[in-house]
Amino acid sequence: MRILSVVAVTLLLTAPAYAQTPNVNLIPELASKTPEEKEQDAIKEKAYKESLKKIPDAKVSSDPWGNVRSDAPKAASTPAKPKTKTGSANAQRSQ
Repeated sequence: MRILSVVAVTLLLTAPAYAQTPNVNLIPELASKTPEEKEQDAIKEKAYKESLKKIPDAKVSSDPWGNVRSDAPKAASTPAKPKTKTGSANAQRSQ
């Protein structure tokens, strides 16, 4: 009787978990296209490529704040020499 109750509890606990698993087919069957569908796809692809040709090339500056600034952007200046600290120099200053 004890085994039967354990099996019943196990079934009751696993049923909701089994119901939540999605039924997904990872390898769907590939449907072949009819000649009319292939022709429509070719027309759509041609129209897409033609629309891409109509987009102008952006040769202008891509700086959105360019007309807000009063000065032209400055080039990076040369970095200054880094200050190095040594133990002997600090010891002489403290005395």
